[in-house]
Amino acid sequence: MSSGAAHAVLAAASTAHTAAAPVHVSGLGFVTPLGRSIEAFDDALFAGRSAVRAQTLEIPGMDPMAIAAATCHFDASGVRSASRLPLDRGTAMALAAAQDAAADAGLDLDTIDRDRLGIFWGSGLAGASTFDATTRALYGAQRRMRPTTVLTVMPNAAVAELALHFGARGAALAYACACASSAVAIGEAMRAIRGGWIDIAIVGGHDAMLTPGVMASWHAMRVMAPPPADAPASACRPFSADRAGFAIGEGAAALVLESEAHAHARGAGAQPFVLSGYASNCDGTHITNPDPAGQVRAMRAALRDAGLTPSDIGHINAHGTATTAGDAAEAASIGELFGDAAPVSATKAIHGHVLGGGGAIELVAALRALARETLPPIAHLQTPDAAFGNVDFVRGAAREARGLRHVLSNSFAFGGTNAVIVASRR
Repeated sequence: MSSGAAHAVLAAASTAHTAAAPVHVSGLGFVTPLGRSIEAFDDALFAGRSAVRAQTLEIPGMDPMAIAAATCHFDASGVRSASRLPLDRGTAMALAAAQDAAADAGLDLDTIDRDRLGIFWGSGLAGASTFDATTRALYGAQRRMRPTTVLTVMPNAAVAELALHFGARGAALAYACACASSAVAIGEAMRAIRGGWIDIAIVGGHDAMLTPGVMASWHAMRVMAPPPADAPASACRPFSADRAGFAIGEGAAALVLESEAHAHARGAGAQPFVLSGYASNCDGTHITNPDPAGQVRAMRAALRDAGLTPSDIGHINAHGTATTAGDAAEAASIGELFGDAAPVSATKAIHGHVLGGGGAIELVAALRALARETLPPIAHLQTPDAAFGNVDFVRGAAREARGLRHVLSNSFAFGGTNAVIVASRR
């Protein structure tokens, strides 16, 4: 068989894929700059009210840096560790979010088979707070290292804590795919449930990188927006003609996923959604510049996984970093696949870029749009970039969307990883 014929056979096989089984969403939990309750999150989300604030980063030996960031009002000292180890701030957020999701799902650990309970979690830089503090201490006056530092910093620290807390004995997997980490974790859990490897999973992601070393590193990349002196909350302006980069944020979001059969058997049903499609791929072209072609392939594959077409999607929560290259690539890919038929929101404008945890938080935002049949506005978007002319951005105010059935959430990462999740009303 010639290589051309082989490609044609493979292409035909890929388009012949039928929709996979939807995965039940039975619980949500989150720690975000917009708040921890559904009510607080919704209030800020649909009003386009930003939690971004101006901060001055002062590091000895360096000039002060003006940055924009969104901080959670979260007391990590109140979170109990199953391992009895000190928790990194990010791991504490992860555990708090997962506990809330389990409570929302009505999960009774005494009645489920924990051999078939999995943990799938994503983070871009787990243990950032501990690592930063340890490094500063090492090169400062203190020379004594805490013997539990490695266990607190390791990339799977949050996964280990969640597995211990819930007594999970199924797969416990940590994903590090930069800004797509938690979206990949959620999608891979969907596949594990569909494949019959587990019945139920606690999934999501976190990042808590508001530390001097990490923020200075992002600042050096020149991708962070300077906070406007007269309106620092508007620093992050996705898809705007005058966009200037993102505001870094911190937080975590968790979901309880389970097979429809398992959810039905235990009487779960708090949330009216299913996750119906997922795909991930890689651009394979550049470590920081996204490729619209790769994003189109990822969105198209997620739709195929859900058994849907572009015309079925009533809302897109874009990755929307407000960077020059990132927004241009995403607007091009959305425009190519959807034209102006799917309204687009971008919520990093109000909760900041939570990096590895962003995909999970933004999926929650998409689910809230589905639940409320209302599309959140892109805060601070006055004049869209003229180059993005055929995309329907939701701006000014939230938009009513009665009969909304299917939404799509994009996560696109440094390194070229693309992850797309489709959610549907049950």
